[in-house]
Amino acid sequence: MNKNNNYKKIITLSFVIAGFLVAFVANVLMETASAAFGSVARLMTVDAVKHGVPIVLGLATFAALQFNKKVLVWAEEVVSEIDKVVWPSYKDTSAMTIVVSIMLLFAGVALGLMDMMSNYVVGLMVK
Repeated sequence: MNKNNNYKKIITLSFVIAGFLVAFVANVLMETASAAFGSVARLMTVDAVKHGVPIVLGLATFAALQFNKKVLVWAEEVVSEIDKVVWPSYKDTSAMTIVVSIMLLFAGVALGLMDMMSNYVVGLMVK
């Protein structure tokens, strides 16, 4: 399979996901606005508004991204640059995760001890 064709599939899928996200956010915002404003709540009783507006916004987002040449060129460049990234191996990732977890544990214990000590000192000062 051609690498450029594979890029186009990834880009199209990304644009579809962006359209779904816009539709979801529009739906959530409309539901929230309908709880706050009576006029919006009346509009939300119409199924064409309740379901149609998010779908139209999602499709418009997809179309605006998919059929804009500048966006397509930018997206192809992004995917080709991500393809060049050298990702760490599973062993390296596991080792780094363990190191970060241990450092977070030490930092948490140190901050907890400092909090207890400062609480004790402040308690002595207040008495």
